[in-house]
Amino acid sequence: MKAKKIITIAVTVIASGMVILSGIMKLMGSAEVVDGLGKVGVGKYLTILGLMEIGFTALFIYPKTMKIGFLLLICYFAGALATELSHGLPFNALLPMILIWVAAFLRAPSIFLPVSEKPVAI
Repeated sequence: MKAKKIITIAVTVIASGMVILSGIMKLMGSAEVVDGLGKVGVGKYLTILGLMEIGFTALFIYPKTMKIGFLLLICYFAGALATELSHGLPFNALLPMILIWVAAFLRAPSIFLPVSEKPVAI
C-alpha cells in the first residue's frame, strides 16, 4: 500500500509540475513558446492560457476539487492536441495528458470504474 501511495504522489507531482512550468513559461513570454503558439494563431492568448494551466492544475492538486480539475485539464490538453494535429506539429500535449490520466486513476479510480454499493453473491 505504501508503494502505491508513493507512486501516486510521484506521478501527480510530475504531471502537475509539467503543466505548471508550461503555464509559467507562457506567463513569462518565453521566446520558444511565443514562436510555437504564434505559428498556430494563439500567440495573443499566452496570458490566459498560462493562467488556465496553473488554475486547472491547482484544482487538480487539491483533493476536494480533483475531479473538476482533471476534467478541465483533459479538455484543455485535448484542445491543444487537436491544434497540434491540425497544424502538423509534434504531439507535445500527449505526455502531460497521459500523466494526468494516470495520476487521476491512481488518486480516484471511481472516476473510471463503477463502484459497487453492494457485494454481489455468486
